[in-house]
Amino acid sequence: EVQLVESGGALVQAGGSLRLSCTVSGFTSGDYAVGWFRQAPGKEREGVGCITREAANTYYSDSVSVKGRFTISTNNADNTVYLHMDSLKPEDTAVYYCAAERIWADSCPVIPGPYDYWGQGTQVTVSS
Repeated sequence: EVQLVESGGALVQAGGSLRLSCTVSGFTSGDYAVGWFRQAPGKEREGVGCITREAANTYYSDSVSVKGRFTISTNNADNTVYLHMDSLKPEDTAVYYCAAERIWADSCPVIPGPYDYWGQGTQVTVSS
């Protein structure tokens, strides 16, 4: 059974930094990708970015204003994917989710639909 466990959400002041973790278990063979998504109250879930596990290729959303502030990385030794968030803004406040899907090409989508497995979410609140 594939499971994702997130941690690291917190209350932080604007301009601060935070690192979220997502530990993945249950994939016994093949490559997979992990995506990060967020959902603010009253809004749809939106993609932040994703990373392929084997090649560690990263992709970021063009529509979410995180480029240059958020970075996704992976530590394959402990099956953990990180979302590093710098220069946080109040509009970054949301529940952040990680999700995983098997992949057969060295790329990953930054939309929630293709992802089969989801974590429980972790709250990030940025105060002004």
